[in-house]
Amino acid sequence: MRAAIFRNGEIVADTMPEPKPAAGQVLVRTLACGICGSDLHARKHAHRMVEMSRHFPGRKPMDLTRDVVFGHEFCCEILDYGPDTQRKLKAGTRVCSLPALLTPEGPIGIGYSNDNVGGYAERMLLSEALLLEVPNGLAAEHAALTEPLAVGVHAVAKANVRGDEVPLVIGCGPVGLAVIAALKLKGLHPIVAADYSPARARWL
Repeated sequence: MRAAIFRNGEIVADTMPEPKPAAGQVLVRTLACGICGSDLHARKHAHRMVEMSRHFPGRKPMDLTRDVVFGHEFCCEILDYGPDTQRKLKAGTRVCSLPALLTPEGPIGIGYSNDNVGGYAERMLLSEALLLEVPNGLAAEHAALTEPLAVGVHAVAKANVRGDEVPLVIGCGPVGLAVIAALKLKGLHPIVAADYSPARARWL
C-alpha cells in the first residue's frame, strides 16, 4: 500500500506492507486525515519527542532509524475484520476512533509508532471496541476533525468551569476553536479569545 512515511527526517511517498488485523482489530481504508500541529512538530523535532516519551512509563519511543507513518486525526471506511470481533458495523461503514490500539499490554498509540501506522497510509488497523460510526452522511474531511474537537471538549471538562468565571482561550487554531465551541455549548459567556495570527483572529 502507499503511504507518506517519515524516514530519515523527511516525509516521503513510498509503499509498505499491507497491515493484517489481529484479534479484536479492524482493517480500514483512510478517507481523510488531518495534519496536526504535533505532526509538524514531529517532522522537525522527532528526537525531542523520543526523549520526552522516555519520561512516561509504558510509552514505547519511536525508533527513528525505522519508518514511522503519522496521522491521528482520521476518518476511515471499514474493509475487513480480524478474528474475535463482533462485526456490528458492516464493511463500507465510515468510522472514527481514538488513535490507539487496545492490546493485552495496554493501549498503544497510533501515528507515532513504528508498528502501528497512522492515517497517512492508505490502510490502517483500529480496535473494534474504539470505533465510532460517522453519523448522518457527514463528509469524511469533517469527520476527521473528531479527534481535535474531542481534545477541546476534554479540556473544557477538565477545567470544571462553574459559570461565574470568564474563560480565556489563548491560541485559536483547531483545538482553540474546539475549546471555544465547547464553552459555547455549555452556555458560558463571555469568552475571551486571543491569537497572535491576524488570519486566525479573523475567524473569531
